[in-house]
Amino acid sequence: MRYFAILILCVLPLFATAQEWEDQQVFGSESAPRSLRILSSTDTSFFVPIIESFIAQRPDVSVEYLVTGTADLDDLFRQNPDQFDVVISSAMDLQLKLTNDGFAQWLEELEHPDWAQWRSSLFAFTTEPAAIVINTAAFDGLPLPASRQDLIEVLRANPDLFDGKVGTYDVRLSGLGYLFATQDARASETFWRLMEVIGSLDAQLYCCSGAMIDDLAEGRILVAYNVLGSYALARADTEDVLTVILPSDFPTTMMRSALVSKSASDPGLAESFVSHLIGLQSEGSAEDFPLPSLDAFQDTSGRPSISLEPALMTYLDRLKQQIFIREWESAIIQDR
Repeated sequence: MRYFAILILCVLPLFATAQEWEDQQVFGSESAPRSLRILSSTDTSFFVPIIESFIAQRPDVSVEYLVTGTADLDDLFRQNPDQFDVVISSAMDLQLKLTNDGFAQWLEELEHPDWAQWRSSLFAFTTEPAAIVINTAAFDGLPLPASRQDLIEVLRANPDLFDGKVGTYDVRLSGLGYLFATQDARASETFWRLMEVIGSLDAQLYCCSGAMIDDLAEGRILVAYNVLGSYALARADTEDVLTVILPSDFPTTMMRSALVSKSASDPGLAESFVSHLIGLQSEGSAEDFPLPSLDAFQDTSGRPSISLEPALMTYLDRLKQQIFIREWESAIIQDR
């Protein structure tokens, strides 16, 4: 199935002309009578086969796929819920709050495990771990860190090597980065010790995993903390350059999720896409569904470590968020 990219000015309403998309593409026929607009934080490369297989079954449909960061996605959709049909994000807490605030359509016909959905309106379709990713060559002669404490020790022992060479999410800009950080902080005080060590080494802060992986591959940084493991493992060009480590002390595993906008222009078509997406994750091949499935990374309970439950919204409380970010800034942004 062919797809084509067109200028955003030609296809989006005036509200979005100032939006700087990470990517925007349209799949299917220009003359298709039905269209679907998807707002997503997931790199387009992962969704090409998913969208193409959907369109193959519906030649009368075109799909517009728009990519932006998790925090921007949440803000944009809240301001313009009628401009998007399906919303896909890795920031589970923001997705849960969108659903809780009434932005998501109830899909009563869609069957899905209870633990992987919220109120028949938000549907998880992957499990993906936060990882430590290192530039393999830089660790020649050094012990590979298996845990967060191991990482602390190797960074402390080699400050000259790692000064200015450690990256992580800027939690002020990244919804997923904020989710990972708050979940880490809830699990162990080791998180704060690690942030202080990374901060003492002139931490490099990022909006997204893709940018961190690019800099790791080029040697601009040597260690990245809380990178999406699925993104790093999917980069065939970095297979011999990077090592992906899932920390042994405790897992941080999120679920990527999708919802149908309550203001979708074609809710039936949007529901069909979400149903297609969920079906592919359980039945499709790696070619059909290049993301990890729901059962790919789970803890001993058989579930991901971060659950779809109201407690997930705790750190979205404005006061709690301000306090957390202030403490994070104190640890990570240090006067040299």
